[in-house]
Amino acid sequence: MTAPHVGIWMYENGGGSAIEHKLVHALAERGIQTSTGLNLRDARAQGGEIVCNGVAMEQLDAFLSYNAGQQTQYQLYLYQVLSQTIPTLNNFNAFSLAEDKFRTAHLLSSHGIATADYRLCHKNDIDGLKAAIRDFGGKLVYKPTDGWGGVGIVKIDSEQALDMLLPFLSRTDLRYFYVERFINYDNTDYRIDIVDGKCVGCYGRKAPKDDWKTNITSGGSVFIREPGQEVIDLAIKATQLLGLEIAGVDLIYDRDKEEYVVLEVNTIPAFATPEQEALGINFNQSKLDAMVELIDKTVQRKLALHSAKVA
Repeated sequence: MTAPHVGIWMYENGGGSAIEHKLVHALAERGIQTSTGLNLRDARAQGGEIVCNGVAMEQLDAFLSYNAGQQTQYQLYLYQVLSQTIPTLNNFNAFSLAEDKFRTAHLLSSHGIATADYRLCHKNDIDGLKAAIRDFGGKLVYKPTDGWGGVGIVKIDSEQALDMLLPFLSRTDLRYFYVERFINYDNTDYRIDIVDGKCVGCYGRKAPKDDWKTNITSGGSVFIREPGQEVIDLAIKATQLLGLEIAGVDLIYDRDKEEYVVLEVNTIPAFATPEQEALGINFNQSKLDAMVELIDKTVQRKLALHSAKVA
């Protein structure tokens, strides 16, 4: 019997290469063959087949796409096509949903999970934007719906500041504006990592002095943080509603409403870097073990389904 074959595209910076090596080794111990470096940027599709670096992608038993910083529309297009044929982690439908901040907030809010109050307005609905800043207490945050790492996020402190920003926004090719109420919080958050419905790790992030963004790419710093069960349960519920197999859920405490709020759900949450591990943030092994178990389970499910069809 041929060994199961899994494709992997893992980020390399911040210790990612070492994580990939451990992942490949752990899967080999379970009799699972792997092909790494499967960046769909290098793939071509023709004749009913997608080939990437010599690997026929549809012949794989699963594909782990785990690189946030280099995704292009071409890669996502092929990712979507692959997800219709073989198991992908995350599955593309859930990945696509969670990558959209508005769709995520709308779904979670409709199921009773607290998110930031939000407003989606047509790009010409200036009155709607001005009403939002008044309804949200004079402060709002403009966000690209598909951004990551804090890129493109702008805090707007007054209606006058909004007036100054509108000429710039009107020159963009945006079809709509997505804004959220600026939440009064202590400038720290929780990052809860979820794999296959279980919490596998947590750490906190703190915004730099005189700033409010906790993202590491925006200058935020990490610290050891123990989550309570309420925070864990919220993260698990949000992940399950979105249908994600793997997620990193960002939560903050709204001091005005006195409740935890799901701020964002990340589809490719990074492992702790070597520098972060040195600080005592030590969830990498439990996360790696959970991902190996998830991949193994995914492969076995596919093989069982194939055997049933053949029989």
